[in-house]
Amino acid sequence: MKHPLEAIPQDKRLCVFLVLLALFLVITIGFRFIGPAKPNIVDFELAGTTARALEIINAWDAQDKARAGFSLGFDFLYMPVYSTLIALACVWAAGIFTSRQWRATGLLLAWGLWAAALLDAVENVALTVLLFGTVADPYPQIAQICATLKFCLILLGLVFALVAAIAYLVKKAARRA
Repeated sequence: MKHPLEAIPQDKRLCVFLVLLALFLVITIGFRFIGPAKPNIVDFELAGTTARALEIINAWDAQDKARAGFSLGFDFLYMPVYSTLIALACVWAAGIFTSRQWRATGLLLAWGLWAAALLDAVENVALTVLLFGTVADPYPQIAQICATLKFCLILLGLVFALVAAIAYLVKKAARRA
């Protein structure tokens, strides 16, 4: 199994990673100033029922609703950044392991991170319908399922990259000893 990010030459990957990391940090910090505070946008993503979604929407004043809407739109800039950043980390991590299964797992997770971005987009469309349209089924459930799967894929990708980084440092230390 191949992943398009493997086409980035080894000597350029760190540069691409650092650019993505910088963008990720800027956008992440931007989110702290954009979305509504309480309940926050993640509470809305995970509402899961029309009653809870309506409770959240009703807790927001007009400015909070506008902030939530802007946050949902701004998230479309975030999706390719976080998904590609973590996918690149998984591609890098896959190259650390000599086992074919670990390598395949890393590349599969890299694809999974791009799937997470697509899930995020579907989730945001459902949330936008709830926020500016009708609070009705199945939109809260769609948003919750997509958000849960998205967060799971992100977590798996981060854990895989962390395990690979630790394995790399252990190998490097063993070579020095």
